[in-house]
Amino acid sequence: MPKIKTKSSAAKRFRFTGKGKIRSAKAYASHILTKKTRKRKRRLRKGNLIDKADEKQIRRLLPYG
Repeated sequence: MPKIKTKSSAAKRFRFTGKGKIRSAKAYASHILTKKTRKRKRRLRKGNLIDKADEKQIRRLLPYG
């Protein structure tokens, strides 16, 4: 069996936790930050666990996670 290629775009966006869950950065934190509150921007800095419904698709893109 040949090796399966990892989607490099997915590899840049997602990481695996120690228990095998998938984490990513939160959206809406890159620009137009002046109108967002401090509290909101602070929460956007934290990581995000991927929902169970989307996990199957992401695992297909990252076969060796």
